[in-house]
Amino acid sequence: MTTTLAPTTLTPRLRLTLVLLLAAQFMLAVDFSILNVALPVIGQGLGFPLGQLQWIGTSFALCAAGFTLLFGRVADLFGRRRLFLGGLAVLAVASLAGGLATSPEVLLAARVLQGLATAAVTPAGLSLMTTSFPEGPLREKALGLNGALMSAGFTTGAILGGVLTDLLSWRWAFFINVPVALTVLLLAPTVVAESRPVHRPKLDLPGALTVTLGLLAVVLGLTQAGEHGWTSPYALLSLAAGAALLLAFHAVERRAAAPLVPLGVLRKPTVAWGNVVGLLAFLTETSLVFLLTLYLQNVLGFSPLAAGLAFGVLGVGTVVGGSAAPRVIGRLGNRRTLIVGGLVQAASTAALLGLGEGHGSLALLLAATFTGGVGNMLVIVGFMVTATSGLADHEQGLATGLATMTQQIGITMGAPVMSAIATAAMPGPTAPAILTGLKTAIAVNAALVLLGVLAGRRAARRS
Repeated sequence: MTTTLAPTTLTPRLRLTLVLLLAAQFMLAVDFSILNVALPVIGQGLGFPLGQLQWIGTSFALCAAGFTLLFGRVADLFGRRRLFLGGLAVLAVASLAGGLATSPEVLLAARVLQGLATAAVTPAGLSLMTTSFPEGPLREKALGLNGALMSAGFTTGAILGGVLTDLLSWRWAFFINVPVALTVLLLAPTVVAESRPVHRPKLDLPGALTVTLGLLAVVLGLTQAGEHGWTSPYALLSLAAGAALLLAFHAVERRAAAPLVPLGVLRKPTVAWGNVVGLLAFLTETSLVFLLTLYLQNVLGFSPLAAGLAFGVLGVGTVVGGSAAPRVIGRLGNRRTLIVGGLVQAASTAALLGLGEGHGSLALLLAATFTGGVGNMLVIVGFMVTATSGLADHEQGLATGLATMTQQIGITMGAPVMSAIATAAMPGPTAPAILTGLKTAIAVNAALVLLGVLAGRRAARRS
């Protein structure tokens, strides 16, 4: 599909295409957080050792973040719809297996398959979205809704996980994916057009191998750092190996005849700085949810379900921000929208430094998370529009693969980084001590948002 033939209004077919793609992306976003609340219950039910529970999340995150760039390129080469549908089929089977699991080994295998399916479906779905909708208002609207639902899905996962675990069983956190995936699989072939290049280059296997192993090592190192501290030998070894492999990947790409990531694409200002700002946006907001979960449960004494429900306001803010983003971009442009959104998010995060030990702080938390969610979505939608603009259709899988990798690495590394900062700053296990550590991490979080604003502003002047 070429942009010259793309429609300028939302036809009924395009509406259904958008609904199906958004449904799939929302489901994948929910999967990132839906099991967090249920981990202790799963451990008791399946006999997971306490020290191994984190692998339920880590096994998923490793695959989801490590394989996105590879699958984004595979989608370009072999067909985006084909990979999208294949990934959804794997997700349905993996979710069913996870819900029926009777041993830790089966559950972890299901989570690995879910992560691989996410790595395939997310960039393929985004590529189908960017090639189905031309640059301009239609694409901005589609990406705005996509960003809003993905951020809302991360929050919804925390709420839904608590509700399903309390009212039914943790197994429904897996089963809920099956009917959604099957519905999209049934309808998508009739409305979503295939998209692939006319000439298919060879797959850059050395590049694919080095970047995938490098990303896996980096994500594993960050996860280990969050769990065991930044001086952990396993964390340092993994991070060093990841850095070495990514340097090797860069060297491979310079010499490859058909590189996995053409360096010319990475040199484009919109792709480069757009992904830097996007990384910081995802890292800060998703890790803030983690910090505030600790605040609500360990300082205010909320139950997991009540803490999850408190984030409903953040979910509303992300939907409002995602819905308003196309109009804001239309008035201010991408670059100013990124800066304005970042400033709103930074101010909202900084306001959380006023949280105290009493329930009277809940009003501040709800107001700040709402406005922060609006600002964060302005940044995320501006990032997605920026990082996928000015590229030919045959490069959209690569661009969305990079954007998806940025998103998933930001989500994956945010909690370990902020956890390590908060833990290091806690003088003890009491509620006041925990609050001190959390405020230190919140201050760093706000500073990182400002860093993203400054990086975006400086790069915008140069581009």
